[in-house]
Amino acid sequence: MADYNEVFVGIDTSKLRNAVAVAEGGRNGEVRYHGEIENTEAATRKLVKKLAAQHRQLTFCYEAGPTGYGLHRLIKALGHECVVVAPSLIPKKPGDRVKTNRRDALNLAKLLRAGELTAVWVPDARHEAMRDLVRSREAAVDDLKSKRQQVLSLLLRLGRHFAGKRTWTKAHMNWLVSQKLAHREQRIAFEEMLLAVRQADERVIRLEKAIAAAVPEWSLAKVVTALMAVRGLDLISATIFLAEIGDLSRFASPRQLMAYLGLVPGEASTGDRVWRGGITKAGNHRARRILVECSWSYRHPPRVGKKKLAKVEAAPPAVREIAWKAQARLTARYRALARRGKRPTLVVTAIARELSGFIWAVSRAVGAPATPAV
Repeated sequence: MADYNEVFVGIDTSKLRNAVAVAEGGRNGEVRYHGEIENTEAATRKLVKKLAAQHRQLTFCYEAGPTGYGLHRLIKALGHECVVVAPSLIPKKPGDRVKTNRRDALNLAKLLRAGELTAVWVPDARHEAMRDLVRSREAAVDDLKSKRQQVLSLLLRLGRHFAGKRTWTKAHMNWLVSQKLAHREQRIAFEEMLLAVRQADERVIRLEKAIAAAVPEWSLAKVVTALMAVRGLDLISATIFLAEIGDLSRFASPRQLMAYLGLVPGEASTGDRVWRGGITKAGNHRARRILVECSWSYRHPPRVGKKKLAKVEAAPPAVREIAWKAQARLTARYRALARRGKRPTLVVTAIARELSGFIWAVSRAVGAPATPAV
């Protein structure tokens, strides 16, 4: 058998066992199934050592998923290249309806050798820890919304309606506490629901304080401070966006960032026919959602409020100029699109797309060191 110096290793990961396939270099190199190994550090080290003894250069790959980046960091620490692949961008044959761990590993090895796989950005351990923190806060917010809805649903069944304009304000909470229910069982259920709401709210507050305490020691702290000068972004939203996106310097242009966020229109054009539809919704949905939420603030006239003034003054002069330029342009853009009869949701999505470009410019103006990838 010919001695191939370079091999490509595809790993189909799972909770307990990993399927491994090897594709030898060259157009007609052999592709073989190596077998399954335990999903442990010792088993992975043994596999890498065995393959390294047989071949000069090894390149590994596996799909991004619930198993995280531990395997990537281990292989990199052993001195070999490893690629974490975007699952949604793996080429698939339309007629192929059979899926097994063996076939997936073989397919990964062949596609890696052909250069047909798209890698995802891998954060370092500290950045991943910050991402876990902001996602924990997101889960707490969802839990709070669910528990609040349970309270409102119970009152709706009982025919109790709050006369105020907004719920969960101080006036609304006073109204909730003043409610008198006829049956003891309903009163117990109602009080337990209110207690759950208070506990969920306290959990959100604790996590937000933890985020605020962690940001100054983060590698992207400078960028967070700069982004807080942009209208619609505060400490929490800026941290969420950067924790999800990571190193903005890897995007060569604002258009690349817009495409990554899935804020560009999809297209299906052929010949003389040009058709563009809704946004692609590719990339990180959490970052896209927080950006769209922040974009609603641009429906108001441009101004710097009392609370925002200190955040603007804390940013460098170049960032302040970009932030005001963004505010002037995006508020005018919102009004122009609204006058044309566009739906508010479409208008805000268009604003979010342009806002991502200004965020990219702020990151470049700050010149913060890139977040290290591992």
